[in-house]
Amino acid sequence: MSAKAKRARAKTLSPSAAKLRLLKRLRCTLKFEKLAWQTGARLIAGVDEVGRGSLFGPVVAAAVILDPDYRIRGLRDSKLLLADRREVLADRIRKHCVAWAIAAVDAARIDQINIYQASRVAMREAVMRLEPGPDHLLIDALRLDSELPQRAIIHGDALSASIAAASILAKVERDWMVREWDPVFPLYGLASNKGYSTPHHLAALRQHGPSPLHRQSFAPVWNNPVPQEVLAFMLEEKPEELIEEMNEAVNQSA
Repeated sequence: MSAKAKRARAKTLSPSAAKLRLLKRLRCTLKFEKLAWQTGARLIAGVDEVGRGSLFGPVVAAAVILDPDYRIRGLRDSKLLLADRREVLADRIRKHCVAWAIAAVDAARIDQINIYQASRVAMREAVMRLEPGPDHLLIDALRLDSELPQRAIIHGDALSASIAAASILAKVERDWMVREWDPVFPLYGLASNKGYSTPHHLAALRQHGPSPLHRQSFAPVWNNPVPQEVLAFMLEEKPEELIEEMNEAVNQSA
């Protein structure tokens, strides 16, 4: 293929496809961890979140302190891994890391404080749950309200092994949470789309309206012709009780 043809093809890529192509070219290493070690840090936590762009359910964050003496092969951005591979790596991370923790912020809270702030809250909570606590943070793109030394790394989940590990744990945990809701809200195909804006999900929102666990502040959710109350019959329990049960499940797994 000529250079001109390649440039033309690149122009036709969607933003998400272009980003995915970029992520595949990045190398996930211990470069940033080594820089932190040189400053005297010993317990370096990678921090990442999953679910910022989803229309349904919580945003989930994870924090991981890797063991510098144990190498987990295959760590990379969770978006680049098949589901089965993520599960295998998540199990290895939990078994061989120094510490790991999970935290989540539900849809109601997201609507109150916006998804950006909710992501920061979930990430900070995950860090605070680590035992032992970290002395340095490597964070995917954001800065947290913390006095700990920290470094925000653009595309950190594709560049830092610690952040990639956090990305994998957060992704596996959130996927499990959303799958648990699929039988409760079967109209939306949550088990397959995980709450993201697939054509089927958007069509279901237009036809049936949102569930109580959809993010009401997100345009594809509130900008539909059917009110949320239509789905009230689908719930045998109150939405608040279901949310509390899921939050308890997250706390128990952390």
